[in-house]
Amino acid sequence: MLTIYNTLTKSKEVFKPLDGNKVRMYVCGMTVYDFCHIGHGRSMIAFDLVTRWLRHSGYDLTYVRNITDIDDKIINRARDNGESFDALTARMIDAMHEDEARLNILKPDLEPRATDHIAGMHAMIQTLIDKGFAYAPGNGDVYYRVGKFVGYGKLSRKKIEDLRIGARIEVDEAKQDPLDFVLWKGVKPGEPSWESPWGPGRPGWHIECSVMSTCCLGDTFDIHGGGNDLEFPHHENEIAQSEAATGQQYANAWMHCGMIRINGEKMSKSLGNYFTIRDVLAKYHPEVVRYLLVSSHYRSSINYSEDSLRESKGALERFYHALKGLPAVAAAGGEDYVQRFTDAMNDDFATPEACAVLFDLVREINRLRDSDVDAAAGLAARLRELGGLLGVLQLEADDFLRAGAEGKVDAAEVEALIAARLAARANKDWAESDRIRDQITAMGVVLEDGKGATTWRLAD
Repeated sequence: MLTIYNTLTKSKEVFKPLDGNKVRMYVCGMTVYDFCHIGHGRSMIAFDLVTRWLRHSGYDLTYVRNITDIDDKIINRARDNGESFDALTARMIDAMHEDEARLNILKPDLEPRATDHIAGMHAMIQTLIDKGFAYAPGNGDVYYRVGKFVGYGKLSRKKIEDLRIGARIEVDEAKQDPLDFVLWKGVKPGEPSWESPWGPGRPGWHIECSVMSTCCLGDTFDIHGGGNDLEFPHHENEIAQSEAATGQQYANAWMHCGMIRINGEKMSKSLGNYFTIRDVLAKYHPEVVRYLLVSSHYRSSINYSEDSLRESKGALERFYHALKGLPAVAAAGGEDYVQRFTDAMNDDFATPEACAVLFDLVREINRLRDSDVDAAAGLAARLRELGGLLGVLQLEADDFLRAGAEGKVDAAEVEALIAARLAARANKDWAESDRIRDQITAMGVVLEDGKGATTWRLAD
């Protein structure tokens, strides 16, 4: 029985889809003005895990993750680059998809873009105006009337009275209340714009997700997700807009993943600790990065550091060493491990406990491999099966263990030296065997003598 922590109720709840076994999930995606950073990777992988587990559990999932392809950052970056906003966003969307593929992130079923839903935004904004939840002061802007929505703050537990303290209205705004937020922005010189009933302009950020989610999934859907930095004001404002417009509950459950911290500090360009996904993948194998991000619970923050990446690499090496040298067979045995893994994942996607099961399975494989190779091979296939549900352990063991060797060592030379060493050992020429081993070690290669074979990998 799957339970999910619902940010709206601040408690774990038994998951019950609204419509039989069909599940509809919307996750806030990227604002595509730059390459995705490692924090984006954290969110994408968190909901990739949710997607994999829901489908494995037999649910018929429709997964929607939007793209924000118009906003201030996009306009400013395109202007700085001397290119059109749509040329910039097209490049960044392609780059995002490349990063996702390398991290083994499944594609969402639908990936709506804000600029394709302008007409739907106009319709929802007009509905909010007609119901008295929004107003157009005549300057081309349209604002949402926060004070009219009963229950504002129910997701973040913030109170309107507290929020008003210190809130202010900018000189160029025509708000009735400092808390009111923009639904439609009147055009400014040099900015892209669309015609609207209130004059040319572009959408505010919050209205985009309300329209794209309800357009793709209906007025009420099962799960809304995103990073915990979006809980307020973005998700709070989505609820206010959507529920005022439709009269229905917006999302049944809200899921928020934790942030990335770099060596214990918040990631920030100003602190010089900002890393794009491709920065990281230039130094570390994609599966090392993915394992780091799946091995922590999705709601917790992750401390990203060289040490944590080395620990992730060490864990994967341990897994792949257990898989190495065993025949490829169907998964067999280990039902108790499967049950423990299932129990962990059904407990709000408790991946640290699920990973602990994989380590226990490795110990059992290593215990059996010399005494009962068939049983060890069946469990190794089971390890791959469970690892696959986390999006890891799908490579050939040697491919992972030798990753990065290209350009550093000549694989053919290493194999020839291993053959020469084996010949020396067969002739009981131990001095020559040791000399060759020392030569190989000096190349930055570690030899591993196993039953009937010697394999190799790069040294850490």
